[in-house]
Amino acid sequence: MFTSVLMIEKALTSADVEFVTTLHGDEEVAFRVLLQPRGEQADRLLRAIDDVALGELDDAVREAETPEGEEARTTGERALEVSLQALRAAGHGADGRLIENHPLDALRTMVQEAGADEVIVLTDPHYVEEFFHRDWASRARHKVGVPVLKLFSHSKA
Repeated sequence: MFTSVLMIEKALTSADVEFVTTLHGDEEVAFRVLLQPRGEQADRLLRAIDDVALGELDDAVREAETPEGEEARTTGERALEVSLQALRAAGHGADGRLIENHPLDALRTMVQEAGADEVIVLTDPHYVEEFFHRDWASRARHKVGVPVLKLFSHSKA
């Protein structure tokens, strides 16, 4: 069985599930999912710059409304459960957890625990971090010891 660690920041859509579950054709794939709620990530300024770069000016103004702290955790738990159920409904084994502190440390730990074959980072575009190679996928390539695939989500955060 092929094992993929899937690092996400919000609930998977049906398009996202189809995208990641068809990457390996008919091969049986199990997913280990890590989710870091959006409100627990980079500061608001970076998120607002990404919104502006995407032409989403209304979203940039609403960044202050993004849940943080316990509210972000509760939202993240729901998003994780929805994602795990969707992967299971598509016929794949799936388990996961929220990222408590340092995303790349959590990723490295999960890769080791699962004996993962790859990492898939599925997020919205984060132009500032990507430009400076500070996004999850760029940084993970130097930490996890398995191939890292970066994909963009099929929906907005």
